[in-house]
Amino acid sequence: MVSDSELKVAVLGLGYIGLPTAAVIARTGAKVLGVDVHQSVVDTVNSGKVHIEEIDLDGLVSGVVARGNLRASLQIEPSDVFVIAVPTPFGENHAPDIGYVLKAATTIAIVLKHGDVVILESTSPVGTTEKVAALLAQLRPDLKIPGHCTGSADIAIAYCPERVLPGRILVELIDNDRVIGGITPRCARKALQFYRRFVRGACVTTTAKAAEMTKLAENAFRDVNIAFANELSLVADQMGVDVWEVIRLANRHPRVNILSPGPGVGGHCIAVDPWFLVSAAPDHTPLIRTAREVNDGKVEHVIARASAMIEADPAVRVACLGLAFKANIDDFRESPALKVALALAQRFGERVAIVEPYAAALPACFDGTGAVLTDVDAAIETCGTFIVLVDHDVFRSIPLDERADKQVYDTRGIWPDQPATPPGEPLRMAG
Repeated sequence: MVSDSELKVAVLGLGYIGLPTAAVIARTGAKVLGVDVHQSVVDTVNSGKVHIEEIDLDGLVSGVVARGNLRASLQIEPSDVFVIAVPTPFGENHAPDIGYVLKAATTIAIVLKHGDVVILESTSPVGTTEKVAALLAQLRPDLKIPGHCTGSADIAIAYCPERVLPGRILVELIDNDRVIGGITPRCARKALQFYRRFVRGACVTTTAKAAEMTKLAENAFRDVNIAFANELSLVADQMGVDVWEVIRLANRHPRVNILSPGPGVGGHCIAVDPWFLVSAAPDHTPLIRTAREVNDGKVEHVIARASAMIEADPAVRVACLGLAFKANIDDFRESPALKVALALAQRFGERVAIVEPYAAALPACFDGTGAVLTDVDAAIETCGTFIVLVDHDVFRSIPLDERADKQVYDTRGIWPDQPATPPGEPLRMAG
């Protein structure tokens, strides 16, 4: 493979994974082209700015754009390495939709040449990388495609899923271990050479199918464990026990590590990827399916409990604290907090105030509900009920004396010192 300064890389999809990945690669000196379907994203990146919230990303993008190592476009161009980082949502009946991946592969096919490396990073159902190879073989019969030719292939095709935590993406893109699955061992080695340019963590090679299933297994594992915590919170709620205390005490056991419950599970990974396994093997995934149903059902439980609390005092305004799927980010994808807040806004209208420090305006789905976006200080002054949906640091920082008189439904357990509501009024609820 060519030197860093001569390497040309195209990253398709400039979202929460694609843009940080493109910027990290550009920092090595490679010439990186970010391809996106949205003109606004292209214009933002080319101006040296970012359209997503991620620690230190703005400074990195500004620097690599200024040095001419990163630029964005609506159009693909010839490159040495192509990284596909597009969405993979699920459709009807939770069936995975790899349409964006195949469209990206079709786009790449136009400019592929001998020696190129194609890497799929999008979380995908098992077998997707092989489908990409089959599509490229169909579109480019002039090239020898791995898995569809005899002898040495003209290009390399591999799968390497991201393993990053929002809020730590730039660090984890470099430090975390990577699993690199090739259509052939030679493909895996070619991709390994590329990742070694910017990854400090271990890079382990395997087959494409094994790498695809590894990513799904990681997220399904998390989902199952969160489902246990969420189910435990429902039991504790029914029995009148503080679930946070139970978890804290149980975790003193040397071999117990119960995760924290919440209003559900969100994000594009954990809330989506387990369905890929269920869809592929429905007769063998009862546990994974049940975990998904438990976590999705927790949203409805929170809506019901919050609604009962709000109905108990029709004169009180309500603050829903947070819309993001996790703390200290602006990512609302599959967010249980957003689903709860929207349901309450649709039901209680102008009584509902939304506090989301990572949003400049409410999402369009709130149009017509009467709910308003406000800040923490205004909520403290005007709202008598707090529904804690996200554990943003700014919410944790609210001292007891500013919320002691509030009715609180704390789904995140951020205020263990919150006093119970006086007798005769709705109890403070958690879990």
